[in-house]
Amino acid sequence: MTMVRNAKYLLIVVALASGCTTLRIQKADKAYGLMQYPKSERLYEKALTNSEDRGARARLANSYRQHNAFAQARIHYSLLEAGRPLSGDTALAFGEVLLALGEHQAAAIQFERALAIAPNNARVADLLKSTHSYSDFYSDTTRFRVNELVIPGVVSAFAAVPFKNGLLITGERAMDPANANPWNDRSFLDMYHTERNGATGWNAAEPLPGNVNGAYHDGPGVFGRDGGTLFFTRSNYVQGRIQKDEGNTSHLKLFRATLDKEGQWGDLHEFGFNEEKWSTGHPALSEDGCTLYFASDRPGGSGGSDIWMSTDNGSGWSQPANLGPTVNTAGNELFPTVSGDALYFSSTGHHNMGGLDIFETHQQDGVWTLPTNMKAPINTSKDDHSFVLDSTKHAGYLSSDRSGIDHVYAFQIVDLQFTLDAVVEDAEGGYLIPSEFVLTNMTTDQDVVLETGSDGRFRAPLEPNSGYELRARKEGWITGNNAVSTKGMTRSDEIRSVVRLDPVRIGTPIAVNNIYYDYDKWEIRPDAAIELDRLAKTFIDNPTLRFELGSHTDCRGAEEYNLVLSDARANSAVDYLIRKGVDPNRITAKGYGESVLLNNCNEERLCTEEGHQVNRRTEFTVIAVDGLATIPK
Repeated sequence: MTMVRNAKYLLIVVALASGCTTLRIQKADKAYGLMQYPKSERLYEKALTNSEDRGARARLANSYRQHNAFAQARIHYSLLEAGRPLSGDTALAFGEVLLALGEHQAAAIQFERALAIAPNNARVADLLKSTHSYSDFYSDTTRFRVNELVIPGVVSAFAAVPFKNGLLITGERAMDPANANPWNDRSFLDMYHTERNGATGWNAAEPLPGNVNGAYHDGPGVFGRDGGTLFFTRSNYVQGRIQKDEGNTSHLKLFRATLDKEGQWGDLHEFGFNEEKWSTGHPALSEDGCTLYFASDRPGGSGGSDIWMSTDNGSGWSQPANLGPTVNTAGNELFPTVSGDALYFSSTGHHNMGGLDIFETHQQDGVWTLPTNMKAPINTSKDDHSFVLDSTKHAGYLSSDRSGIDHVYAFQIVDLQFTLDAVVEDAEGGYLIPSEFVLTNMTTDQDVVLETGSDGRFRAPLEPNSGYELRARKEGWITGNNAVSTKGMTRSDEIRSVVRLDPVRIGTPIAVNNIYYDYDKWEIRPDAAIELDRLAKTFIDNPTLRFELGSHTDCRGAEEYNLVLSDARANSAVDYLIRKGVDPNRITAKGYGESVLLNNCNEERLCTEEGHQVNRRTEFTVIAVDGLATIPK
């Protein structure tokens, strides 16, 4: 009887426990649907201690993910995966969590599973690509110096905008439990101003005066050109009451405020393209103040939140226009800022390190260039955003939660440093030749003339984004030249170059690389033009020498015809060189036909096209030297 009674009571206890679990999950689901994530997490955690509900576990993991509690999210995604491999959106979400935690290989597995369900999902494909080439994000960590700012008066801050002698920031003070944001149990956001205190310090942040900060989220914002207009984001609330759509979601809106004579911000006006059904915020202004950029999840975009623009037509702002698929992705594009023709924004799409990454694009002829990831140390695997340059265009600010919570970081652009390490060599023997060295900046047309060391080496600094011509000169040798460039280089580097000199020997042909001709043709090919340009410089740099330019054919065809063809090739090359500035009195053309073959490709044996190509060549020979008594052996 006792056993029966105990069993009966046990069943009652189990039933009661099951009922409590179901009730907690129901309450958790309700909180989850309202995006009250901390509350839903507490309820899910309690419910899942006594039972396993995969749906509830998945919602718990996603709840942690939504407010960047990645370590906790990882625990629950891993528990889900222990039951069976994840797929689809759940695998994608887990992959994003792993990527944020720096677990690239594990993230790749999840992205592959997500891609198997949706093979045409470009965003997942980009994320998978990022995991396979993650080292590329760290290819140059010296271009920027990044330092966290300590701003008293706020516990977190982001979206810094230079203003007067300080910054406009969006931040939060220490949490007030009585007025916590149910989304993350933290304080609501307000806009603050902080000023410099000495060279590196900052004064305590003070709320912007006036009525631009209200009961819920306010910010980020940006000032107009006159400093008397403020464009800013705020939660959709009226008379202190939050407004929600039919799906119980409260969206962001864009407002404009003005500064009165007493220094108070007020006279708030809502933008006409705000809507109750979608969010509009994160304003940025072009330098002339006539174009407004913002983020919105309104219809007509690429998915998620996109970057949009509106122009001031004199009587108001135009209907928003989407920046298009070059900038926007199926992920989220947020936090635009503008500097000249450059647009900086953050995205969870494109080629991404994890979370939000900062990207750069430029407007050229009305078209946006392909965005480039600004890489480390600007970006991390966490959320990085709100990149803005100051008036120097050489420094600025960004925001990031790389330390676990949003903070403002100052950055400085480190000047690129390039060094030329050049050596002058004998073209025949490869030994080093002391010589005079001329370094010409083709961008500024400035020359540097120096002597190499006894070892034939020359080192010199190079300017960024510049092209250079190198010339080595020594009596008794044919002046040699080469070219180097720092154009498009985004990291400091040492550039090595070799300039080879040929001794002046009358009557000895010197082969010229890459001056070839198509079969039965004498026209100058594009690849040959590059080499002829270099040869023209050699002839111009050696004004005491007279040259013969000789051309050759392969063995195919009649001997008489090949002689005429080679002559045509030689004259074609000479005419090209004359057009490039070579004195026509110092250069002659001569065709040798098939009389001087460099290999065994003759009429009696089969030969490859490559073998015939070698014989369709051009050489130059010194035929006279003005004013030089002796010729080196």
